[in-house]
Amino acid sequence: MKHSVLSVSRTTGRLTSGGRMLPSFLIMGAQRCGTTSLYRALAQHPLLLKPVLHKGVHYFDVGYGKGVSWYQGHFPLKVGAALLRKRYGRQPLAFESAPYYLYHPLAGERIARDLPGVKLIVLVRDPVERAFSAHSHELARGFETESHFEYAVELEVKRLAGAEQRLRADPHSVHHSHRHHAYLARGRYAEQLDRLEPLFGRERILVLDSHHFFAEPERTYARVLDFLEMPPLGNPVFERHNGRARPKPLPESVRQTLMEHFEVYDTQLAPWLGGDPSWRQ
Repeated sequence: MKHSVLSVSRTTGRLTSGGRMLPSFLIMGAQRCGTTSLYRALAQHPLLLKPVLHKGVHYFDVGYGKGVSWYQGHFPLKVGAALLRKRYGRQPLAFESAPYYLYHPLAGERIARDLPGVKLIVLVRDPVERAFSAHSHELARGFETESHFEYAVELEVKRLAGAEQRLRADPHSVHHSHRHHAYLARGRYAEQLDRLEPLFGRERILVLDSHHFFAEPERTYARVLDFLEMPPLGNPVFERHNGRARPKPLPESVRQTLMEHFEVYDTQLAPWLGGDPSWRQ
């Protein structure tokens, strides 16, 4: 029943795509860094309009071959936005959240081409914790078959070998391990941000430390509204979403080894955050 409803909604969206909005900003990652929690907080703002069907459309990473009309069909109608503008005196902004956009090698180029002027929001967290969390997440969803985190990390280089080149050679292809097994690679945040900078400029990219978001959500929320040039409206409820229990603690020896691995990348990340990341303080 649910799939039938979604199918009808998508068909309706495609047929009415010309009368629908396109996003003004994207929450584009990183995976397991609080993107869902920020998305749900922002969606409570009356002028920030989420997709009609679900949080992430995944157009610019795995769905790009479906065309922009398919993508636009996922967003609210312009007539509804006009009514909101009349009520509040400000133009509403549509948005979505898809954490794979940050890591996919072609997503940034596609976004820059199809959404000129779009703003990007990126959340980052301790990359060791992110990797460990991502492994538990992929294991629970059935996308990971190796139950031992340490061994999954050892397999990563082999699993990802040639993945980016294949995605670029066949732009509409999907690479399972690139999407689901990049435990360390996705935590090298500065590499991914540096790829975006020439396309968007730093002034259109807001990088947030998720530790600060969860510790002081009101302050981070205010920063996001300021970045989007939107007034504070309503009283958002801040909650953690998509948390997942760990099967066992991460051994301290593994943590220390991975912290050493990420040290140079965390140093490169500091200018994006305006200081050392929380996990290095």
